[in-house]
Amino acid sequence: MVDSQGVTPVRLHGALLFLTALLFFAALDATAKHLSVFIAVPLLVWARYLVHFVIMLGAVAPSMGRQLIVTGRPWLMALRGMTLVAVTLFGQLALKSLPLAETTALIFVAPLLVALFAGPMLGEQVRLRTWLATVAGFAGVLLIARPGGSLAGPGVAFALAAALSYAAYQILTRKLTATEHPMRLLFYTALLGTLAMLPALPLYWDGHWPTTAQGLLIISLGVYGGVGHFLLIRAFHETPASLLAPLVYSQLVWATLLGWLVFGQFPDLLAMVGMLIIGASGLSLAIRRRA
Repeated sequence: MVDSQGVTPVRLHGALLFLTALLFFAALDATAKHLSVFIAVPLLVWARYLVHFVIMLGAVAPSMGRQLIVTGRPWLMALRGMTLVAVTLFGQLALKSLPLAETTALIFVAPLLVALFAGPMLGEQVRLRTWLATVAGFAGVLLIARPGGSLAGPGVAFALAAALSYAAYQILTRKLTATEHPMRLLFYTALLGTLAMLPALPLYWDGHWPTTAQGLLIISLGVYGGVGHFLLIRAFHETPASLLAPLVYSQLVWATLLGWLVFGQFPDLLAMVGMLIIGASGLSLAIRRRA
């Protein structure tokens, strides 16, 4: 069934799921930024993946059984899981010192990096428009992280490291989706994140337990992450990825709103221009890929 504008209800439902998932990710970042004032970032990352892992064991493992774990490409699955752990760790370290909107914008240069790396790593042709969009995107980065600006240098470095890790994560995901069940991909990220950050407990925990409110917020990190990724899977199941890709930059809107409402932080004019340039550059590639 198609409505008067040619949009099927299923595709519209997938788009709504996608936008909700992006809101969950923005809420995860805002919550992590708030908690990083009181709790060490590595502990927050471990807790985020632990809650996600428990959700997977309770909601998915009973129905999938061994199929949730068995894979013919264990090393590639492990590498993909570790790149997402790096995204989370570097991203939250960046959020500790940078505003939410600017951090999100810097990490969103990842799709531009994917477009470049897809040539040598996936055998895809890198066209001139890709190079131009990438150059424009990095010009946007310079406007946000300009010399003499208010952003802390280490925070910018962490955000760009998160972007690089996120690009690697997306490329590995594209290599694995042809052979791996989506829930298996989701499970391995939760498992690897929990195990990889486990050594942070004796290194960073000082023996003080979080308050009840902080504990609930910590649990929400895993809920936001796990449910957000599940909604993404459902969205891509119902709506072609080419139609959803341009919507990914709505997370910049969510991040800007949450940064303003929760932390009272709003980008200055040059940072806003930089964010718009990054969004427009990535959007141009997404729309061109759809065409």
